[in-house]
Amino acid sequence: MTDPHAPSHERAYLGVDEILGAFDDGTLTSLSLVDTLLDRIRALDPPSSGIGLRAIAALADDAREVASERDSERHAGIRRGDLHGVPVLVKDNIEVLGLPGTAGSTALIGRPAHDAPLVTSLRDAGAIILGSTNLSQWANIRSSRSTSGWSATGGLVGNPWMLDRSAGGSSSGSGAALAAGFTPLAVGTETDGSIICPASVNGVVGLKPTVGTVSTKGVVPISASQDSPGPMGRTVRDVARLYCVLSATKAPTPDASAARIVFAHNWVISHDAADSLVASTVSQLRSSGFDIVDRYVSMPGPQAYQDELTVMLAELVDDLGTYLQGRPGPGVKSLADVVAYENAHAETELPFFGHDFFDQALTLEGRAGPEYQPARERNLEWAINQALVPGIEGADVIISSVYGPAWKSDLIVGGHPNIASCASMAPAIAGWPVMSLPIGFVHGLPIGLALIARPHDEWRLLDIAQQIEEALAENVGSLLPTWISPFRG
Repeated sequence: MTDPHAPSHERAYLGVDEILGAFDDGTLTSLSLVDTLLDRIRALDPPSSGIGLRAIAALADDAREVASERDSERHAGIRRGDLHGVPVLVKDNIEVLGLPGTAGSTALIGRPAHDAPLVTSLRDAGAIILGSTNLSQWANIRSSRSTSGWSATGGLVGNPWMLDRSAGGSSSGSGAALAAGFTPLAVGTETDGSIICPASVNGVVGLKPTVGTVSTKGVVPISASQDSPGPMGRTVRDVARLYCVLSATKAPTPDASAARIVFAHNWVISHDAADSLVASTVSQLRSSGFDIVDRYVSMPGPQAYQDELTVMLAELVDDLGTYLQGRPGPGVKSLADVVAYENAHAETELPFFGHDFFDQALTLEGRAGPEYQPARERNLEWAINQALVPGIEGADVIISSVYGPAWKSDLIVGGHPNIASCASMAPAIAGWPVMSLPIGFVHGLPIGLALIARPHDEWRLLDIAQQIEEALAENVGSLLPTWISPFRG
């Protein structure tokens, strides 16, 4: 199927290097690029468009003005930083001056937002904040039956590859916006899977950095021990550029030594075609000269899943309360206030599923409760000492299956995936970096590969990911969505 907005297609899928090169040779300006992307978003994102991706939460009123400033600065020989004049979209649970920052909840509408430190870093690097992206409400921590990609403020995000399929969660809007050609770069956040899931199912690249590497100040929280904002893009190189800015680090000289890789062959999706694609990809990489060792890596048991939920919910009570008390404006000041607000506005906030995880969190006493510390210690023992440290021994990265093809969104029954490996869980608990890289397709839908590295080893992780991306270039092609009808498949 042809691109549904042909006039913007060529510019919509430019990479950052292409954009900066076109700026330098005078064939493109920041303002013309922003105008093209805004035209595309207005044509394809709203429900009235006939496509209705609902990936965008809000557009920045000053995007065109800032673009003009960046053009004027460039003409005067001024270059603010590595992203001078490049548009970026930011997930709507991250505060940006002039944008909602609601985390998808009507409870935060009208509460003033200020630039989070990560947004300040983007502006200092010369980036243009184009707008904010829709997400799974409250970053998908509300309910065991929530539908990924749905929020009360933005509705349900569609997947550009097949519109009735999930765009993943919780950074669903960021993943879909990249695949749809709305932006070259986006920022997501992850507590467990919320960057790498939408990256995988939308056929883009996403990196969850080591926890603490990117500031979470000004980000609506879930869990301080697991929350991490991170870069998303259509190529590893673009993600590396954005990571450079978000982490305030510079890319080192690439490590010339051969990559040493462990394949966690037992971390499967339990989707035959997806697991087969991963296995054949590993074989292809071996044939291309990659040093890959198969290894059984510890799996989480039922206790580990329950412990992770206990930790996240206990930290949510504390961390969300502290955040809400510090955010200006009247309204909810605690998780209990949020629950009361949602009960009072159930038609808007709870039309499809409830907030059973919130209710469960309120039975805990935060970090001071008796359940928290034992759960955290058990989780770290499994994630670090049983899974990650022995799993990565003697290697640079662990690779594995991550998610199957995008599942159908279902607001009636619920939308959590059952076709996923445990690849996001151990690095989420341990705070280690993890990313997803496109490797091919199953039934026309993208499939990603998980890559995990040691804490603060993001640059080695990105270097290896780029080597793998280059080796698999023929598998993934141009990675442009086919915009399949929502009534097919």
